[in-house]
Amino acid sequence: MRGEGMRSVNDIGPVNFDSLEIGELRAMLAAGDRVLECMRVLGNTSDNIVGELLRESDSFFEWTHYPDGDVYDPRSHAQYYYHAHPKDERPGEHGHFHTFLRPKGMPAGIAPAPLPDFVPPEGANDALSHLVAISMDRRGNPLKLFATNRWVTGEVWYAAADVIRMLDRFAIDHVRPSWAVNIWITGMIALFRPQIVALVTARDVAVAAWAGDHPDDNVHEDRALEVTGECGISIPDQIAAIRAALQARGG
Repeated sequence: MRGEGMRSVNDIGPVNFDSLEIGELRAMLAAGDRVLECMRVLGNTSDNIVGELLRESDSFFEWTHYPDGDVYDPRSHAQYYYHAHPKDERPGEHGHFHTFLRPKGMPAGIAPAPLPDFVPPEGANDALSHLVAISMDRRGNPLKLFATNRWVTGEVWYAAADVIRMLDRFAIDHVRPSWAVNIWITGMIALFRPQIVALVTARDVAVAAWAGDHPDDNVHEDRALEVTGECGISIPDQIAAIRAALQARGG
């Protein structure tokens, strides 16, 4: 959806990698290897993640979803698309990915948050949850992760604890429109899982605080609250921090 500003109310702090379990660190490192491999192979032909996704598009327009109809995995029920806002809304950014999970891919026991304005969608698999957005620069490299308010993507709202349970279910395990991009975005969710957990947690804190300050408004539809939190990311720095944490514990 179109934004009316990119107001961010929370920037998360650094991750304490020493607090993570060795198993989680190893899974993140394996995901990082896959992410780097996708970027390496694309780089061999002077391509990048964004260019690869847009390769079959004749033009690139603001707000349009790429690819047309989004990317959806019918087995995992994960979904993503790429789009761009006007340049003045997100300086330095080319565009960003939005990632989602639909109900048939969610862990058992998860249900939409019981909000006063919640109306169940008609389709059994339509109550999708936004996970995180990945901001990309003009060279096709990731800049930031950010979380959003409900109205931004038209998602159904789930509590942070439930969204966090969904993260491990995100996987795009097919070849179209690009195997490299599908592997890359799946790996990015795993590689930066601690940051995403922090962003989703901070999202609910930010929304609750905003609601307290604006008691007469529907916080989830308030166009003044768009981005609830963000954090800059670096793939090499993330992998180096993971390796250091593993080495410190002999892992």
